[in-house]
Amino acid sequence: MSESKGKRLWGGRFGQGPHEFMERINASIGVDKRLYLQDVRGSQAHAAMLARQGILSAHDAEKIIVGLDQVRAEIEGHKMEWSDSLEDIHTHVEMRLKEIIGDAAGRLHTARSRNDQVATDLRLWVMDACREIDAALLNFQRALVGRAEEHLGVIMPGYTHLQRAQPVLLSHHLLAYVEMAWRDRARLADCLGRVSVLPLGAAALAGTSFALDPASVADELGFTGVFANSLDAVSDRDFAAEFLFTLSLVQVHLSRLAEELVLWSSMEFGFISLSGAFATGSCIMPQKKHPDAAELVRGKTGRVLGDLISLLTVLKGLPLAYNKDLQEDKEPVFDAFDTVLDSLLVMAPMIETMHVHAERMEMAVRHGFLNATELADYLAARGVPFRVAHEVSGKAVRLAEERVCTLEDLTDEDHARLCEGLEVELDDGLKQALDPGRAVDRRISPGGTSRQNVEAALKEARKRLWPKGSEQ
Repeated sequence: MSESKGKRLWGGRFGQGPHEFMERINASIGVDKRLYLQDVRGSQAHAAMLARQGILSAHDAEKIIVGLDQVRAEIEGHKMEWSDSLEDIHTHVEMRLKEIIGDAAGRLHTARSRNDQVATDLRLWVMDACREIDAALLNFQRALVGRAEEHLGVIMPGYTHLQRAQPVLLSHHLLAYVEMAWRDRARLADCLGRVSVLPLGAAALAGTSFALDPASVADELGFTGVFANSLDAVSDRDFAAEFLFTLSLVQVHLSRLAEELVLWSSMEFGFISLSGAFATGSCIMPQKKHPDAAELVRGKTGRVLGDLISLLTVLKGLPLAYNKDLQEDKEPVFDAFDTVLDSLLVMAPMIETMHVHAERMEMAVRHGFLNATELADYLAARGVPFRVAHEVSGKAVRLAEERVCTLEDLTDEDHARLCEGLEVELDDGLKQALDPGRAVDRRISPGGTSRQNVEAALKEARKRLWPKGSEQ
């Protein structure tokens, strides 16, 4: 691109070039060259529409479209010469096109501005990104469901305040993250609907005097609608902020699971062992096995949240319409996408390959009085007011703590004394009620942890995640 190096699309107004530091801060090619495919596709669709509308000759349109294919091939073949003096991807593409096809390249920019062009490119990119993140979330969900099916019967402590609370199925716990991912995917789909609005044709800010047909361009590029207001079309970055918010929630969900994997793989919990493929060692302590993949996913969450705040801060005080501040929109979008995609791609196989220590989980259920609520529920089911039953159960816990035993170890006489004065008849059902496995299976309310519920949830998840005709 030696002939075009140093040329600008706007140079006619100026008698001198920009200061070297102005050129450095003004150039965005280091970031936005990632939009090359979307820029080429948008330009080809624009050229075809201009020809259909009689604004551009069919001959010139054909030369432009074929020439753009060559530009794309050169970029993909790493043959494009990048230069800060050409500022952005749009200028690089157009200048290289001119070198290939001559003056016809200058007609491509008829009835458009870099303002509506870059908005189109970024929307096209985000549309593709939404689909890629959705596919990664699908794979993540499948990994969770696969392990939940494999370990259906394993009981573990459920926690509140990071204190052992009530027994739940491990499968139930894993399926909670599947639910989070369903919401993430729904938000992506909803976001995609608002991203898919074509701004091309709005020109710089006021529209154009040429009789364009934006609807045909939208149809060709896969947009579902066209802009209603030219000022809004070139200045709107709501879709980018919404995309970043959606990615932020995805990363927050991954971070929560990553935190649990870090805890569960510690010696204090011992619930799982992570594959060595997702762990590292210590440079000084040979015995260490660090859950670094999970820690990195957790740590990168702050980065994604920062990307969202960065864009919102750029947008917060901008007057209509386009402002150069909007050049700062792409870097946080690209960074958050890369970070979240990498996190999803590492979390799925980490889940698939972790070893579950079922016996350690079930042992933990036996300590900490996780069946105290079962005792209260047993009494409440026999007519004792729940608040009274709760107090009796609390006294039973205190008694067991004093004796350093479990609730199951308390005798019938102990329970009778604790219930003294209550009009309740104790029976063999009390001992059964305190069994953790039975406690789990009694949680039959909608969304509860009973095996019956979890089996139904797994069946539904499999139906949705592996529809007929898809690979198993």
